[in-house]
Amino acid sequence: MTNLEHTLEPRFSVQFSPSTFLMRLGSREIFVCRDFRKRHYQVNPVIECSTGVQAGHLEILLFRKWLVILSKARW
Repeated sequence: MTNLEHTLEPRFSVQFSPSTFLMRLGSREIFVCRDFRKRHYQVNPVIECSTGVQAGHLEILLFRKWLVILSKARW
């Protein structure tokens, strides 16, 4: 497990947020940040899953506050 918070690419456009981190577990990446987007639909209060803005990403919104993005690692 590696913490890569200083080597983030501009893929998610929130890399400079103080509560952001990225972990690489083998060939997968887990990116966690505070949710900054305005949702124009009713959001489940506990967990909400959707496809990401890029192909191959899964976004999980936890407690309407934390955004977890699962993706394949880029080498």
